[in-house]
Amino acid sequence: MEPVIEFIGTRWTGAVEIVLLAVLLYYGYLYFRGTPGAKILVGFALIFISLTLASQLLDLNVIGWLLRSFSVFLAIALVVIFQPELRRALTELGSQHFFRSALQKKESIDQLVDTVFDLARRQFGALIALERDISIRQFASTGVDVDAVFSKELILTIFHPKTVLHDGGVIVQNDRVAAAACIFPLTAREDLDRSLGLRHRAGIGITEESDAIAILVSEETGHVSLCHRGILERNLNIDRFRRRLNQLLLLEKYETDSPPQLEN
Repeated sequence: MEPVIEFIGTRWTGAVEIVLLAVLLYYGYLYFRGTPGAKILVGFALIFISLTLASQLLDLNVIGWLLRSFSVFLAIALVVIFQPELRRALTELGSQHFFRSALQKKESIDQLVDTVFDLARRQFGALIALERDISIRQFASTGVDVDAVFSKELILTIFHPKTVLHDGGVIVQNDRVAAAACIFPLTAREDLDRSLGLRHRAGIGITEESDAIAILVSEETGHVSLCHRGILERNLNIDRFRRRLNQLLLLEKYETDSPPQLEN
């Protein structure tokens, strides 16, 4: 027993370092996946690992020396490539949204519910994508950068039929409107109701390619729908809509139903 205690006492710092590195790598992966630079990072990593293994296994001294010499320049290149993502991560780290409580999230959900059903009462067609763990920033580049605090007045202005931004989707990251008039991918499913328009098909498409939540308001009927993981829930009343958002955004239990059941 004493050797075990002694081993733990002398090696605990190594275990802490492993845990910290694992946490940093995991959250770094969650943050950078789905960004335009993610494929570049994967390519760099594959080339670097392959050359390193080849130089060690085949005793290629010149290649090993080059890798060691250019490692600093490679690190600088990665910082330049991921400059937008790193700046955004540091901004979020220093902002109050990173440390916001469940009560603050609840207030944000209430504001979102009030905004969506105000759109429904006015019969303003709308498509709002709430970004979660998987980034959808690549779709923000298809629209117009907004980068403004989420508010009912801003959303009503964007989706007013007389404005130039009312077509397309809005991307919301945390409590900020990142972009408007974005083009989302359309779903390729053939089992959907033929009455669904392009707005609803785009809402399903964005949730098939990410874990985002799509909120849709029909321009013809004013009905509110919600889509998550390709499952569309239509004609939600305000209580059902608020409950679903609480389940998804506050990580409460989420019942999974089949798409045909929800669409009916």
